[in-house]
Amino acid sequence: MLEYIPAPEAATKWGISERHVQKLCEENRIPGVAKFSRLWLIPKDAEKPADGRYKKRGERIGTDSDM
Repeated sequence: MLEYIPAPEAATKWGISERHVQKLCEENRIPGVAKFSRLWLIPKDAEKPADGRYKKRGERIGTDSDM
């Protein structure tokens, strides 16, 4: 049986805001999440998803080195 933690606890664990955890849950970016009423439950062993706002180093598009 899976153990779950609430969004505020996941936010503290991952060092991000509770709202950011809620958005990740809404976007289905955390596997195994469950919503119970207004409470998001995250599997205890879930990993923090990669931040989609940043690309890995070396994958920059439109730099002078590309010309």
